[in-house]
Amino acid sequence: MKKMLDLVVTENLQLNQTYCLLKLSTADGALLPDMHPGQFVEVHVSDSPATFLRRPISVNFIDKEKNELWLLVQVIGDGTRRMSQYQKSDLVNLLLPLGNSFSIPDKTSGKILLVGGGVGTAPMLYLGAELKKRGYLPIFLLGARSHKDLLQLDEFVKYGDVYTTTEDGSHGEKGYVINHSILNKESFTQIYTCGPKPMMMAVANYAHKNQIDCEVSLENTMACGFGVCLCCVENTTKGNICVCTEGPVFNIKDLKWIS
Repeated sequence: MKKMLDLVVTENLQLNQTYCLLKLSTADGALLPDMHPGQFVEVHVSDSPATFLRRPISVNFIDKEKNELWLLVQVIGDGTRRMSQYQKSDLVNLLLPLGNSFSIPDKTSGKILLVGGGVGTAPMLYLGAELKKRGYLPIFLLGARSHKDLLQLDEFVKYGDVYTTTEDGSHGEKGYVINHSILNKESFTQIYTCGPKPMMMAVANYAHKNQIDCEVSLENTMACGFGVCLCCVENTTKGNICVCTEGPVFNIKDLKWIS
């Protein structure tokens, strides 16, 4: 059940000039609502006159020991720029948790691949942690423009093997995630992905070609989070639906992506 809560900033880590990691908890010590990998929150950005609507941010991680919610924020406009300036003890109003979540396989056999690109790596961390908790050792394939844009690698290695690509070749293999050699060396039973739409479509076609079950987390503009503004409509096999209420996680069988 979604709630509107004021959370307090416990830490704001500036990862580089473009990304920050916000850590938030409850002000009164109450437990955070249950949140699952793939879900997102809507952040009300105060003191930003140009930001009229809430900003959708993926759940990056839940630190249950510290009762913290992590949000990986990419600074691309006035709203996210203001978020990057939050200080410890600031109060932030959030609507959470929103959307559906990734499905977790019942059996622990087989290899699972998690593919993330850019800020789309955010939900892969929490998903990887939950998969490891269930007995899996996930494989992460993370892509970025350069080594400066590869985020949280020290966290990802806690939960599985990590492979990377960069467009300039400064870390891992040069090129895009869909061209990484791991895709030819290993056989996977499940793939999850989040990132730029062209990347996810390429991963979806790879999965379809190799008969691998695949789920994607769409990053459509979700201004309201509960299906009113209609900014996030996606044309699917079931017709035009709101990503914020019917997603953001979809099985590729429900999308018109396969070429």
